[in-house]
Amino acid sequence: MSDGQDISDRGPARTAPRDSLFLLTSLVSAEGVALGKARVRNLSASGLMADCERAVPAGIRVTCELRGVGQVSGTIAWARDEKIGMAFDVPIDPQLARKPISTAGSQSLPDYLRIAPLRRR
Repeated sequence: MSDGQDISDRGPARTAPRDSLFLLTSLVSAEGVALGKARVRNLSASGLMADCERAVPAGIRVTCELRGVGQVSGTIAWARDEKIGMAFDVPIDPQLARKPISTAGSQSLPDYLRIAPLRRR
């Protein structure tokens, strides 16, 4: 379905450009109830679209943690089966989610992620 088609059953039309990507996150209700994992498929400054492991109702307030962005809160704008659209309360920079994870502070990396130095004989 293109952006120009009728999306009245999915809520208001999107205006922000969005990136396709795959990020894993967990949704939590405003009351602190875990709503399950979600795979973010599209991300823009104003919201996201995700596949959830179970149905999440439209209209509820949720928070989630996005890699590179941090914790975001918003409202489920639309829901269809296990797919949701979340409208953020505050715009984000979606490019932050695409930045590679830094290894500059390797001291904070767990041992299994550090590359052992080569030893010369």
